Amino acid sequence: MNLLLVEDDTMLAEALCAGIRQHGFRVDHVGDAARAKTALVDHDFDAVLLDLGLPGSSGLSVLSFVRGRYDATPVLIITARDKLSDRIAGLDAGADDYIVKPFQPDELFARLRAVVRRSQGRVSPVLSHHGVVLDPARREVSRDGVTVPLSAHEFRTLLMLMERQGRVVTREQLEEAVYGSSGTIESNTIAVYVHQLRRKLGEQLIVTVHGQGYRINGGGSA
Repeated sequence: MNLLLVEDDTMLAEALCAGIRQHGFRVDHVGDAARAKTALVDHDFDAVLLDLGLPGSSGLSVLSFVRGRYDATPVLIITARDKLSDRIAGLDAGADDYIVKPFQPDELFARLRAVVRRSQGRVSPVLSHHGVVLDPARREVSRDGVTVPLSAHEFRTLLMLMERQGRVVTREQLEEAVYGSSGTIESNTIAVYVHQLRRKLGEQLIVTVHGQGYRINGGGSA
């Protein structure tokens, strides 16, 4: 999952980024509305964590910018503003959820997973395909009921593919999800992770679409 954190409190942002990365997510951080808007134009994110009290311009201006572009990226407001009127204003402006500081990290990540899941049209938090089950919350993968240990990079690769069942995912998209960048690692790195996933979870799980990328084989349920 690729996230954008818009937060002007440097210490809080550093702590949040560290926690996000520990959960296996990729995160970019900006501290003001102008840079947030630029990042949202230049990159695709799975969700935005948005503070309201930003220097120069309110976080609501970022939210209005996102929705004004007909961008459906999930936005989770994280703010110290706890008045009912503030929560209503944020949700009416297009936010998918609203959480008041200080908050417990586990609640933040649960809410984050929920808004992303809803945006993908999924009801269950668990992803499954032909006996392979991936639980993003527990960071667990099993095959036919047996737990399969994966490295952090293997897990992120599989998560990206299973979240997009039925669609081709390019090598560049996988590099972005796994490393936070593309074009800066060896060209066969993603192929190595795909090979390892096939070895652990079945040769038929992931199909190579030549000249395009990879996809989960056939249909499945999420």
